[in-house]
Amino acid sequence: MARKETAADAANPGRLKQIALTYKMTRRADKKIGLVLAAVGIVTFGVFLAIGFLIGHPIYLGILGFLLAFLATAIVFGRRAERAAFGQMEGQPGAAAAVLDNIGRGWTTTPAVAMNRSQDVVHRAVGKAGIVLVAEGNPNRVKGLLAAEKKKMNRIVADVPVHDLIVGTGEGQVELKKVRTTMLKLPRVLTGPQVTATNDRLRALGDLMSNMPLPKGPMPKGMRLPKSGGQRGR
Repeated sequence: MARKETAADAANPGRLKQIALTYKMTRRADKKIGLVLAAVGIVTFGVFLAIGFLIGHPIYLGILGFLLAFLATAIVFGRRAERAAFGQMEGQPGAAAAVLDNIGRGWTTTPAVAMNRSQDVVHRAVGKAGIVLVAEGNPNRVKGLLAAEKKKMNRIVADVPVHDLIVGTGEGQVELKKVRTTMLKLPRVLTGPQVTATNDRLRALGDLMSNMPLPKGPMPKGMRLPKSGGQRGR
């Protein structure tokens, strides 16, 4: 029991420190966060307290109002913190990969499955909706990356639907903050075992590409085979 209490006491300061850090980061992008949270808490508590006086139970409604005010403040803080985080990540390289890493259970993500010299990149996620290719970079350039990657997917997993998203704010693009919700809204067409089989096939493809044998043909001039241990001393 003593060990559990000690662990809980040690975890609480960590949570409070994390909340404080999140608040500071949010306040950099949202200067009114403090006023908004105070207004939400005070208004919620005030409304329930007023109702309590009207019906003759100010204490009960006051306690309920305090709890609901805390809950409402936490919800508003979470949403505004998330919005501020997305605003700071917008346009940063690898932002889409960070979003995919936090998409939730049921998805397997692989960052940077395709990339060009201009650092335009395509990430891959596999779930019950099939395969989702998420591209970030110049819209004109990433279309070629997406086309090549979709062609590769069709050769390996032709029976699995492949979707593609381009992260951005232009026409036909998906904003960074909407990537997760857009993917979760895709129709689920695969079962759990099918998702596992698809991941295994894609993983095998990666192993084959990394373990590709040397090409056949004459050895280039100047290239020497490494000496084996059995040839020493001759």
